[in-house]
Amino acid sequence: MSLKVYRGRTLARSQALQLLFQAEATDSPLERVLEGDFLISKGPLDPYALELCRGAYEHIDRIDCALRAVAKNWDLMRMPGADRNLLRIAVYEMRFLTDEEVSDAIVINEAVEIAKAYGTDQSASFVNGVLGKIARSEELPGEDLYQELLAEDRAREEAQAAEAAAKVAAAQAATGVLAEDMDAAEAVEADIDSVEE
Repeated sequence: MSLKVYRGRTLARSQALQLLFQAEATDSPLERVLEGDFLISKGPLDPYALELCRGAYEHIDRIDCALRAVAKNWDLMRMPGADRNLLRIAVYEMRFLTDEEVSDAIVINEAVEIAKAYGTDQSASFVNGVLGKIARSEELPGEDLYQELLAEDRAREEAQAAEAAAKVAAAQAATGVLAEDMDAAEAVEADIDSVEE
């Protein structure tokens, strides 16, 4: 592994990659990984690594839409996991991290170095190509896909809320019918008691 990934901000980016990768590999929320026994190749955990992995995780849906838009011939989940998570971190750093002034060229160069260390033989050129397309776009690509997904999520939430409301109404109606049946049964029982007396 290249010694370059063990220095400065490159180390932080490398740690962020390792943490996001662990969250995805274990199908766990990132915070659960951070609370547990996470593994990083060199520590201690850099605060910038935390900022990168938390930010990328928070914006993962929007970032994934951008990656789908520029990597049209690649299904996101068929990309190698290291490449996918490295791209997520780099896109976050390029387009969402506003309090840091890091040029796109630096982010891309750093991502390529990390891809050489953690990825396949093709990872460095793949990461460079995808991030280059994003850097050349004035706005983050994939906004239309992201809006579509948001609309689908809202529709699904509304359908689930309607279904839950229907279940509650049905339960209340059944309870009301049961209460009416109980009242009728008590009335019949009272009539029988009065006839017997």
